[in-house]
Amino acid sequence: MQMRPAELEAIRAGDVDVAFRRWERPRVKVGTRMRTAVGLVEITSVDRVPVSRLTAADARRAGAASLAALRQGLDKVHADRPVYRVGLRYAGADPRQALRESVPDAAELETLGAWLDRLDRASPAGPWTRATLALIDELPARRAPDLAERMGRDTPSFKLNVRKLKERGLTESLDIGYRLSARGAAVLDHEGYPRPSAGRSAPEPGIPLPHLGAAATRALTARGVVRLEQVAELGVGEVQALHGVGPYAVRHLRSALDAAGLAFRDDQGA
Repeated sequence: MQMRPAELEAIRAGDVDVAFRRWERPRVKVGTRMRTAVGLVEITSVDRVPVSRLTAADARRAGAASLAALRQGLDKVHADRPVYRVGLRYAGADPRQALRESVPDAAELETLGAWLDRLDRASPAGPWTRATLALIDELPARRAPDLAERMGRDTPSFKLNVRKLKERGLTESLDIGYRLSARGAAVLDHEGYPRPSAGRSAPEPGIPLPHLGAAATRALTARGVVRLEQVAELGVGEVQALHGVGPYAVRHLRSALDAAGLAFRDDQGA
């Protein structure tokens, strides 16, 4: 079940607790917890509803501007399919986040190594796990198609493999590409793999940018802005003027700045 970034943010904030979809049959089950960009979102109900029974309260709960806007949106695609009301609730942070930050002990490193070996043996294309971890370590924040080409793989199968590593907390998805987690780095270090990143200078201190979407992240990093402290040196108008930075990215930046006790330059002292 796909949801827009703004919709996910509203679910996390508690402002949205239902979504309406046109499906031939339900595509989600009650109790399912979906991993999203904002954390876990749980399906609390799935009910088929006639369009004629939709109300203004339904529209508000779904984050629509009005009942008319809700109905209009549902009529844009697959208007011949029935409508389902899907109950939603924010169920907390993705547990993989804490897993990525935990450094495994010796016994767990052996277990992880054995799991990686099983993946390698099961692959018809041959061993790939350590090479993929090492490549992500070498080229963080690089586009998946570029990494796939370096591995001699097609992009969909490369992404599928990286997702397997992500499930064990070894990698982390960025708005553009991936990076190796502390857990993944510990695996490579334990097995004696050379790590180019080990010789790199320490990253600039500060608070990394939140997830903003690839276009906004590209626009900011092209200007050399990679930390929230640098965002606070800019006015909101300067940020909005960057190609690829839309209202969602500005709202998310403002929220992250506020949580860090910072603000856009023209909001400081307000």
